[in-house]
Amino acid sequence: MTSTTDSNTVDPAVRQAGPEGPADEQALGNEGGGRPWAVTAITAVVLLGSTICLFLPLIPEALGILACVMMLSLLFLRVPVAVAMIVPSLLGMYALRGLPLVESTLASLAYDHVASWTLSVVPMFILMGLLLWRAGLTESIYAAGRHWLGWLPGGLAVGTNVAGAGLAAASGSSTGTAYALARIGVPEMLKAGYDRRMAIGAVVVAGLPGQLIPPSILLVIYAGIAEVPIGPQLLAGVGPGLLVAAMFTVMIVVLARIRPELAGRANGSAAAGAASSWGDRGRSLLRVWPVPLLIAIIVVGMFSGVFTATEAGAAAALFAVLISFVWKRGDRPIGAVAQAAVGTVSSVGAIFLMLVAAGALSSMLTLTGISTGFADLIEGLGLGRIEFLLAMMVVYLVLGMFMEPMAIMVLTVPILMPTLTALDISLLWFGVFAVFLGELAVVTPPVGILAFIIHGITKDPEVNRGQEISLRDVFVAVGWFLPMAVLVAVVLILFPEIATFIPDIAAD
Repeated sequence: MTSTTDSNTVDPAVRQAGPEGPADEQALGNEGGGRPWAVTAITAVVLLGSTICLFLPLIPEALGILACVMMLSLLFLRVPVAVAMIVPSLLGMYALRGLPLVESTLASLAYDHVASWTLSVVPMFILMGLLLWRAGLTESIYAAGRHWLGWLPGGLAVGTNVAGAGLAAASGSSTGTAYALARIGVPEMLKAGYDRRMAIGAVVVAGLPGQLIPPSILLVIYAGIAEVPIGPQLLAGVGPGLLVAAMFTVMIVVLARIRPELAGRANGSAAAGAASSWGDRGRSLLRVWPVPLLIAIIVVGMFSGVFTATEAGAAAALFAVLISFVWKRGDRPIGAVAQAAVGTVSSVGAIFLMLVAAGALSSMLTLTGISTGFADLIEGLGLGRIEFLLAMMVVYLVLGMFMEPMAIMVLTVPILMPTLTALDISLLWFGVFAVFLGELAVVTPPVGILAFIIHGITKDPEVNRGQEISLRDVFVAVGWFLPMAVLVAVVLILFPEIATFIPDIAAD
């Protein structure tokens, strides 16, 4: 996947994960490379043609399609997502109703779509995640996973998977989690004799549950777009998040049992971490207790009705500030908090601008009739719930080739809303489904951005420990784990209660 956003929309955890971040981002840019000039030229011609055609006297549906073509062309040319969405939307409105509609839309667009009490949880969750990263809990979480799970077949990979779930849940950044675990976990697994593809695969999938287990920025953003309650939406991610982590853990253990050489056990060596004493395990938990406690504050607080989603976010952010002062005592804690605050402002600005752009796109699509037309098309094809969702799996994975998860959501959800209602698909459930597929899309070949990030990191001799790790190795590793991820999506389709069970209990 090639990034279609500017630097402000890059995951904060990546920007602030360490001094090596810029180098690795540069490596990613070099690896991704530029597109052939002919492809860029053709895209530019399509962009120019669609822009000109917007000013022709066409039917509303045609104008809406042209605006979408213009938007996709801008995205392909790597224009920032918010700009690529809002400019065609406004031009489409101008073509439909003239300048007065554009002026009235601009006058109320930002206020209508971001001045919401429920969205106030977004800066709280982002601040909490940045504070935990600044406090340096990454290595401690990985060490705890290694001490407690190292005795299993493939124990280091299992520990990486569980640690990734905890890190991504706490930070809200799957990309940042993969960055951190690649730096820490890959050299540890290679040192223990793991196959390089097993080590990379464990890191790639480690962050997938993170955007499902609260706090999840993507679920909050989805709730804002779909206009569903944020608290139940966050609770809907708990069951699927745990399911994802459990199924990948089982897969790693089975692979290590069937093919011991993948997990460094071909020569009968003891399981990595088997020698960990109960004292080591206890001390490792003492170093990571803030993470499960923060998750408990959010989940239990909302489930019990003690907190609203916003209050839970505020309580978690306050607790993260206190943790930062304790963990960083003697090491400029005020500076760490200030840096996290600056990063929060930057990230929230980028997210809210994207929400404004999503609102403009939704309004334009409604005026053109494309949203209802798409729902009528699905009804005319006779697709049922399962067939439609299987088709959406393919669509999301294709979109993931050149868009990031948040951009995919803000582009597709406004179009899909009438269809979801017509097929009686729970909006809470679809939020979980869309977020998981969006996260999966950023790791899948041929251009998953996480694959390129991890490949860039593994070029460091301190990470690869002298082994040559090619981009093909990374994609092969993804290919090993991809069938299990698809199976998880199918299980969610067949058993939607996995996502809706907890919100339903909380509502009773």
